[in-house]
Amino acid sequence: MLNVFFILIGFALLISGADFLVNSASAIAKRLNIPNIVIGLTIVAFGTSAPELVVNIFAAINNNTDIALGNILGSNIFNILGILGISAVITPLVVKTNTTWIEIPLCLLAAVVIFVLGNDVVIDKSDISIISRVDGIILLLFFLVFISYNIKLTLNNEIAEDIEVKDYSLPITFLLLALGFSLLIFGGKIVVDSASGFARNLGISERVIALTIVSIGTSLPELATSIVAVRKKNVDIAIGNVVGSNIFNVFFILGLTAVVNPLPVLRDTFYDALLNIFISILLFAFIFTGKGRKLERWEGLIFIVIYTGYLFFLLL
Repeated sequence: MLNVFFILIGFALLISGADFLVNSASAIAKRLNIPNIVIGLTIVAFGTSAPELVVNIFAAINNNTDIALGNILGSNIFNILGILGISAVITPLVVKTNTTWIEIPLCLLAAVVIFVLGNDVVIDKSDISIISRVDGIILLLFFLVFISYNIKLTLNNEIAEDIEVKDYSLPITFLLLALGFSLLIFGGKIVVDSASGFARNLGISERVIALTIVSIGTSLPELATSIVAVRKKNVDIAIGNVVGSNIFNVFFILGLTAVVNPLPVLRDTFYDALLNIFISILLFAFIFTGKGRKLERWEGLIFIVIYTGYLFFLLL
């Protein structure tokens, strides 16, 4: 129970730290006359994924590689089945053309790339499967392509997002920036250490803890962002936030994690990777059911049912 308590404390520190970091960094960017859209594509995007990034870096440094890989796969699975499922139940999600034909296929590509890079036993006939440092560099190169795509959209004025930027004084801004970094670091270390201890005490693998408790906790910023967006009828932000987060998680966070410390891939992880591919295909297929490109309420319910079944499968 003490480990669970510290995990919750760690999540609270991570989310608070990410919030302070985004607000302070956005305030600095605004003072430098950086456009809102650039702030949204960089600072806000990095901020919502900061919990996953910090947890993964600490997991890699501490050699808790099962937590690192499980956190990415678990977060991406939860993003689609949990967050999009809940969001679609609240209100059907209309999907824009760019999201349909570029971002969702990129999300599927990211899922396939994890499976291929982590399947050395089948592809290379190796004794073990591992996501190596070279694999990490490949993922980071994919991330550069994704960033280039976002820059192109910005230059073409194809996307616009109204971002509220806090107006802090300069001393307060830098104080919040330092506080945000500190909370992220402390929160990340607490989550990794406590999750590892919790797994040992219950005799559960670190993979299962990462796929459930850790991944859901680190995905709370995306969940909050999407729910607020759909309640305000900004449904394109809700689905774009989730798909973009999945791409970001694989190409940047997993790539950086593998560069810090290569990640051995357990046999059971292939089932998680296959599920990640399946639900990415299902998301793409659901968009074309019914009238218009839309994720309907009944499809959101199917996502939630699949995720509930997946959790039972993991825990039992």
